[in-house]
Amino acid sequence: MPKLDIIHNAVKNALIKDGWVITDDRYIIQYRRTTLYADLGAERPIGAERDGQKLVIEVKSFVGASKIQDLKEALGQYDIYRYLLEETAPDLNFTLLLVRSLPP
Repeated sequence: MPKLDIIHNAVKNALIKDGWVITDDRYIIQYRRTTLYADLGAERPIGAERDGQKLVIEVKSFVGASKIQDLKEALGQYDIYRYLLEETAPDLNFTLLLVRSLPP
């Protein structure tokens, strides 16, 4: 399983504070013989009679030597995950969370 981003827990806690329920702390994307792992699955209930909002979230901070390389990798991963989720779970919204720099 891939290593979690350094801001993974901060993002998870912020979602919880905002009313989201974390349903998966490593959302598994299974497509044919391929298994990929997005960072989080989350749901925000809207009401007892209606379905809530559902998200799959991939967290990326740009802490590598090359910010351009980090961006290229994040966008490529986003495209792959988005395509596979459209095929396997079209009711979910996929969000790529990019953090340009970390707070002090």
